[in-house]
Amino acid sequence: MERLITFEGIEGCGKTTQIKLAGEFLKQQGIPFLMTEEPGGTPIGRRIREMLLNKVPDEDICTEAEILLFSAARAQHVRKVILPALKDNKVVLCDRFCDATLAYQGFGRGADIRFIEGINDYSSPGLRPGMTVLFDLPVEVGLKRAMDRISLMKKASGLAVLEDRFEQEDFEFHRKVREGYLSLAKGEPERFRIIEGAADIHTVHRQVCNFILNFIGVKQ
Repeated sequence: MERLITFEGIEGCGKTTQIKLAGEFLKQQGIPFLMTEEPGGTPIGRRIREMLLNKVPDEDICTEAEILLFSAARAQHVRKVILPALKDNKVVLCDRFCDATLAYQGFGRGADIRFIEGINDYSSPGLRPGMTVLFDLPVEVGLKRAMDRISLMKKASGLAVLEDRFEQEDFEFHRKVREGYLSLAKGEPERFRIIEGAADIHTVHRQVCNFILNFIGVKQ
């Protein structure tokens, strides 16, 4: 089983904070690891990320283009970063992966799920996460967290900080994304580990660490 662990969830679920804490934990334990993200992870991926998360002046990105852009970033990411790290026997922690495309563009935007699955398979040549940690919480809680984070960033920098394209979507979109994630988890219970994202940060961190150690076979 691949030592690829993905972190998934709706906006404001806390996954990005938790993946950083998990990386610090693995470092303390002396376990070789790589921490990365999607879209991103490579120079090409970061350029694509800018297009996907920020509004393009005078033009909206259509759903089909979104899917293909995410897949292009993933294809580069998998071949240049993830597979080499797995070959070196590192634990790979990835902030979002193929499930995000299914949840956001499939369930959220209503794109064809089978088509997305085919594109995912092509972009990540059969690579599947060995474990996916899903941080679940009510949509209203996640969106409030996301907006609070932006407010803090504004205060800290003194600059205007805008929500990304997905944070600006309406409540119904995010509700569909959450339901999509839960549907994916129900379909693959052996891969998914669901964590209550509304719990305090330290409780969630302990759960994440326990899941990781059990997955990679390290005794606590």
